[in-house]
Amino acid sequence: MPAVDLTSPEPPRDCPLCPRLVAYRAENQAQNPDWFNGPAPSFGDENARLLVAGLAPGRTGANRTGRPFTGDHAGWLLYGTLKKTGFATGDYDARPDDSVRLIDCMITNAVRCAPPQNKPETSEEHACRPFFVNRLAALPRLKVIVTLGDVSRRSLMRALGLKASAGLPGHGSEFDAGPYRVINSYHCSRLNTNTGRLTPEMFEDIFRRARALIKAA
Repeated sequence: MPAVDLTSPEPPRDCPLCPRLVAYRAENQAQNPDWFNGPAPSFGDENARLLVAGLAPGRTGANRTGRPFTGDHAGWLLYGTLKKTGFATGDYDARPDDSVRLIDCMITNAVRCAPPQNKPETSEEHACRPFFVNRLAALPRLKVIVTLGDVSRRSLMRALGLKASAGLPGHGSEFDAGPYRVINSYHCSRLNTNTGRLTPEMFEDIFRRARALIKAA
């Protein structure tokens, strides 16, 4: 296995750390050679005070396009909401070469490679955790973290050296973790939005709260 720099906030393009994810990456590469098919790098402002943390790239989303939450259903709501709340400019068109730019915000995932059935294993979260830890450390002005789903929240807690059960579960829960204020949201997946579990208004409220916390800080 080639050496991997575990002090970097981003894994290498051909990261070998998780055999199951490497095999899945190779399978997708064989079927879709024009896709990105690699660890999706974080996207946004290196001076961000807001970090949006998902769990892992979607197969036809960031695994295809190379940009978090780009190319699948979740991106339309996420980027549209970021624009409404002043964290993004430009027009989202589900392509990494559209005009979207993030302002005072970065988007990342706890696990950077797409997992089968969108479910990373605990060992894969652990293997990818150094990059999550380093990404947090590389954002010197970071104040607020929005976690998309309880699994993402638990992964963040581990990255901060806390118990996975730390913090409050559920949509709209808010708590301090390390030096950050964390707000948890339901994930902006098609399942949650189509069933009404998460409405655009509910999602927008999360980011308006994040804006208020940043302003107060």
